[in-house]
Amino acid sequence: MLNGLISLPWWGYILVLLGLTHITVAAVTIYLHRYQAHHALDLHPIACHFFRFWLWFTTGMVTREWVGVHRKHHAKVETDADPHSPVMVGINQVLWHGLALYKAETMNQQTLDQYGRDAPDDWIEQKLYSKFTNLGIVSLLIINFLLFGVLGVSIWALQMAWFPFFAAGVINGVGHWYGYRNFESADASTNIMPIGIFIGGEELHNNHHAFASSAKFSSKPWEFDLGWQYIRMLSLVGLARVRKIAPRPILNSDSPLIDYDTVSAVISNRWHVLSDYAHEVINAVYKQEMRKANTAKRKLLRHRRKLLSRADMLMDASARAYLENILAQSDALKEVYEFKQRLQAIWEEKSATRESLVKQLQEWCHQAEQTGIDALEEFSRNIRIYTLQPAGDSPKNCVTAYH
Repeated sequence: MLNGLISLPWWGYILVLLGLTHITVAAVTIYLHRYQAHHALDLHPIACHFFRFWLWFTTGMVTREWVGVHRKHHAKVETDADPHSPVMVGINQVLWHGLALYKAETMNQQTLDQYGRDAPDDWIEQKLYSKFTNLGIVSLLIINFLLFGVLGVSIWALQMAWFPFFAAGVINGVGHWYGYRNFESADASTNIMPIGIFIGGEELHNNHHAFASSAKFSSKPWEFDLGWQYIRMLSLVGLARVRKIAPRPILNSDSPLIDYDTVSAVISNRWHVLSDYAHEVINAVYKQEMRKANTAKRKLLRHRRKLLSRADMLMDASARAYLENILAQSDALKEVYEFKQRLQAIWEEKSATRESLVKQLQEWCHQAEQTGIDALEEFSRNIRIYTLQPAGDSPKNCVTAYH
């Protein structure tokens, strides 16, 4: 009995562990995260019930609690009210005690009422999943022992530790502390790695924070989101329907006139606009300044170049002072930096009318094209031809960025 009903070679037990934990990963990223928390897709009831059962069976997580805590994280990101921000409490606290932070927030009834209000609340949720949260994982322990004996208990223990560490620790911790950023969203989110396999695409955390309601987390051609591939497979067999994916800039060279559609297109694609501005304008001017700089100025510019495109909220007093020093040494960099700030201000103004937004963008483009900075002038000409999705296109391609 200690060996269980099934005997496998050593690598067979490893495959069992990886397979079981990976199903849990898929359930979290597809069902809890993209479907329940952000409504980026619709799931067939068969898929929903399978994922709900599997999460109860392997993690004991309550959907309403997970959804509530995650939505609050987005709403209060990098503030004292964020349930798990390494910016506020430190990377070690989130990485090694992320599960405790999550559990503590689930005890906050206000969080559940405000942010988890539309989570499942049917009979099976009330009578089983939410009421007997430990019954599933205890059942899993017994089944693992019956099937694989003592090794089954070890598999169970690793199952219990696997996702809490990677989700509550790695994604919530490392995903706001270390990695690369495609988009300068107003938080510290990073893409941990471009290949999202181990945690089902959750590795692409910066992409997700920029476009939280997108069912697809990958953005660049070299990025891979395994969770998105699963969603596509579910869609092929009628078990899922994508509602929203991140927008892509559409340019129409036949329409250089700036109107409200232009402004709407720029605002919808604002994270792409800022990313393109950093690469096409700031980097181009930076390289020009480096080529003609003396040794002292080159040394100053070489360090902390990313400050020129970094979000304001991510800069402390030291970073701001260094940035001001850089800008003081280069009129060209100062000018393109100020134009970046002015462009951001257009979509950050909450009370602006349509006419005001159109006028501001028209003035921005007109003045940018008078600067004599080639990269900035070319960027402005491209901004002029931004356009919205054609009216007949699917709404799933027209999701606006989350902020």
